[in-house]
Amino acid sequence: MPRILYIEDDPNNRMLVRRILMAEGFDVAEADNARQGIQMATDQPPDLILMDISMPDMDGLTATQHIRAIGHIAHLPVVALTANAMTGDREMILKAGCDGYISKPINIDTFVQDLMHYIR
Repeated sequence: MPRILYIEDDPNNRMLVRRILMAEGFDVAEADNARQGIQMATDQPPDLILMDISMPDMDGLTATQHIRAIGHIAHLPVVALTANAMTGDREMILKAGCDGYISKPINIDTFVQDLMHYIR
């Protein structure tokens, strides 16, 4: 099964997503901040990165730009998983380099199917 790296500062969000993905057989790695997530992606590239956008140390858009600048992981699909769901947020997130956008709260029934669309 694909390996997913979830970069998210909220432990409750990480636990929910981890449970859903592991129940479907995914290998899940987690980072609780952007810098740690970038390092983990660099050291052991996943098949997909789920990126929270609002994090205290470095926001997810900046982290995505860092990932896009690292040659051997620049191609990895990055999907924003965010509560930023105002008009224009999706477009801004995609323009900033994310491959996809899923808003929180997630739809548990379609979440895995939504992710599979981005795994190459």
